[in-house]
This record gives sequence, C-alpha cells and structure tokens, in this order.
Amino acid sequence: QVELVESGGGTVQDGGSLTLSCEVSGYTYALAWFRRGQGEEREGVAAVYTEGPITYYGDSVKGRFTISYGGNAVNLEMHMLKPEDTSVYTCAASRSMVMANDMLSPGSYAFWGRGTVVSVSS
Repeated sequence: QVELVESGGGTVQDGGSLTLSCEVSGYTYALAWFRRGQGEEREGVAAVYTEGPITYYGDSVKGRFTISYGGNAVNLEMHMLKPEDTSVYTCAASRSMVMANDMLSPGSYAFWGRGTVVSVSS
C-alpha cells in the first residue's frame, strides 16, 4: 500500500553536503528519516507531516539538516556533515496519525525503505 525508495546516498568529505530523496507511493500521513548507530537500532533524524510543513529534528542534526515533502518525495538536505553522521539512512512512513511527541519514534512508522548509505570521511 505504501512503497518507499531511497536514493542519493554516497560519500562526502567532512563539512560537505549531501541530499537524500525518498520516492513515496501511496497515501501517507507522516514521513521520516532514521539512521542506525549510536548503540541503537534506529535514531530519529527528521520527520514531517505530509499535510503541512511542520517538521521535527533530532538534536544532533538541528541547524544542519532540512526535511521537506513535495512532488511525491520526502527529501533530507544535509549540510556540515560530520564523520559521526555516517550511517545507513532509511525512509519511513505512517498512514495513521502520529502525535508530535512520537514523530521521531521508530514505532510510529509501519512502512520502511531499504536504506541508503551515507559515509562522511574525516
């Protein structure tokens, strides 16, 4: 019912920029980007409601990353990348309501993409 396909991953130098894209098929209420690492299965990076431009960010990426939705895609624009940003980034979607406090929680999302690798060199 919902299909997510990520693209845009790759390698970038410390301090560089990279933009990820996730093509979305089917209705979604909320979309988010997660990444692995830091001793957790998933870390909430950024999230957005599809019906309005309200966005949420993890503390470690605030001021550096921007999430946006439009044209059947959710994008993650990343700037000032650091080696610690290296991870597998995965797009996720929910078709049901998600409370603001839960927008960065993996359990809020039932649909997941396969992930795209981002590597930041020192």
